[in-house]
Amino acid sequence: MFNSIRGVITAKHAESLYIETGGVEWDITSPSLDVGRFPPVGEEARIYLWLYLREDQMRLYGFAGEERRAMFLELLKVEGIGPKGAVKILGGIGQEELERALETEDVGRLEAVPGLGKKTAQKMILALRGKLTGLRGESAAAGPYAELAEALAGMGYDRRAAVEALKRAEADLAKDLTGEARERELFRLAIRGLSGLA
Repeated sequence: MFNSIRGVITAKHAESLYIETGGVEWDITSPSLDVGRFPPVGEEARIYLWLYLREDQMRLYGFAGEERRAMFLELLKVEGIGPKGAVKILGGIGQEELERALETEDVGRLEAVPGLGKKTAQKMILALRGKLTGLRGESAAAGPYAELAEALAGMGYDRRAAVEALKRAEADLAKDLTGEARERELFRLAIRGLSGLA
């Protein structure tokens, strides 16, 4: 499971950048505001990732921070917003301003984002208002469960509930499990708990 990639930036474009690591150059789609936050070409950077995988295509999306990726995943929960639309939105408004517009139901500010119409803005407010408080701090609060909690949130589970489920699952985990085997079992148990199967 991808969390981030570190390497040398080899090219930057409006909504994408290339990064080379271990002899492989990766093409990563990224909101324009995030692209601007990365260092210049030739310097090293860390990019937080999300993998889009479908039968007909596979694409990596990258973000300058965990909070940006978390907002991207929240936007994907809104009906009518796909990965491309979420990238456009995040490229047209800063993180704090977007959170503030959603919390204060500022449809006018959201409509000012290029490509974002009134209906979609209203859907965003209905779906996300009240759910973004502390988004920037949640990854830190999740501690050792941050990556797994992020993956569960990407599957549609509430992030806070995911962290709690992971904490409960760890108590039931076999002590001899380590590394990837431990993570897989922790993930499986957490899903069972969140689905009410535990």
